[in-house]
Amino acid sequence: MSKVYCTSFDSKIGTIYIASTDKGVCKICIPKETKKDFFSWLRTNFNDEDVVDNKSRNKEVIDQLTRYFNGKLAKFSSPIDLIGTSFQLRVWKELRNIPYGTTISYKQLARRVGVPRGFQAVGLANSCNPVPIIVPCHRVIGSDGSLTGYASGIKTKEFLLRAEGAILI
Repeated sequence: MSKVYCTSFDSKIGTIYIASTDKGVCKICIPKETKKDFFSWLRTNFNDEDVVDNKSRNKEVIDQLTRYFNGKLAKFSSPIDLIGTSFQLRVWKELRNIPYGTTISYKQLARRVGVPRGFQAVGLANSCNPVPIIVPCHRVIGSDGSLTGYASGIKTKEFLLRAEGAILI
């Protein structure tokens, strides 16, 4: 198994924990997820001896997230290393096609991944997204336009969508 390089940094939304492999970012924990949640996810997916504290290996993604929060970045270029089921990977890949500053509904997302009645399944896959913000699950909303279903809380989802100009409320 490969090494996983971990760190944390303070952002406009609070402390963010990041893990990456040699392939790319594999986990981002944004507020509401705790340090304990972060290390629990790592233990599920990696051996303890492969987890290394290393901020410099995550410098690029920290810089990009900081620029994103400051309104200076609309598209991430950091490589990612997604860990999930084939269905989750399909959903997460489609999430990356939602343009900055726009939203789609869970129903639209379900259609895009080929399961038109599977909006609950895509909602569950969204909630398991290990790399939020870079894989923009916050851009998925209810069919009625409501800000529903964000693992890090509706306030964070609202903040991200406002920062992107996707909502004006």
